[in-house]
Amino acid sequence: MTNDFDWIKEYKDWLVGNFHCEQLSSGWTAIATPIMDRHNDGITVYANNNNGNITLSDDGYIIGDLLADGMSFKGKNRKILLENLLLSYGAKNEDNVITMKTTEEHYAMSFHMFMQALLAVNDMFFLNSPNVKTIFLEDVSDYLEENNIIYTSNFLARGSTGIEFKFDFQIAGRTSEILISSFNSINRQNLSSFLFDWLDIKEERIRQAKKDVSGLAIINDIEKPVDQQFLNALSAKGTEYILFSQRNTADSIGKLNAA
Repeated sequence: MTNDFDWIKEYKDWLVGNFHCEQLSSGWTAIATPIMDRHNDGITVYANNNNGNITLSDDGYIIGDLLADGMSFKGKNRKILLENLLLSYGAKNEDNVITMKTTEEHYAMSFHMFMQALLAVNDMFFLNSPNVKTIFLEDVSDYLEENNIIYTSNFLARGSTGIEFKFDFQIAGRTSEILISSFNSINRQNLSSFLFDWLDIKEERIRQAKKDVSGLAIINDIEKPVDQQFLNALSAKGTEYILFSQRNTADSIGKLNAA
């Protein structure tokens, strides 16, 4: 196994080099990031530091953009999904503005979790279809229960960098475990984020759990076909996947029971 991690450092350097900060007259700091939304525009986060107590905000951009494109949060399931998504990352919705409270000591990890929260809510756009009767995350939960799989939801695990990552589900066996992320729609942005999280956490999780640990992506391909290159990328990084249209095949059930 190679110990050459220059390729990881190159990504970190690129990421840092593409952050830009501007102090606003309001006292807030605008932080322009290279992390892209569904329009391929960089997401801007606003931060206010009040004697070491920091508030992060998206200034209403993410939810406002969804509403402008016809997304509705009137349905009970979508309200619950939004609340639970934000809660799992430590964020909340204040009059359609996504916010998070943190401190200087915990700022780095909080900022990372806040970005994940924004991306998760941003991805809710792909639920905005009259043909989607249930939320995909609930569909995956039902799928696991139908197959008598015992799981933990919203599973947090710490990676080698010390940053915590969230997986939608964890299946724990006696000698192995599976960490699952579900994708209502898969694209370059959320795939890259998932693979980065997975590669950072895999060896550390094996060390902590003292078990074999595998990653599994469950992907909604019912509304929209999945680009084969995304599936190839998952396989190349040693990650299994289940296409939801094929969820009841023997191969897919076998992947769930691998733990």
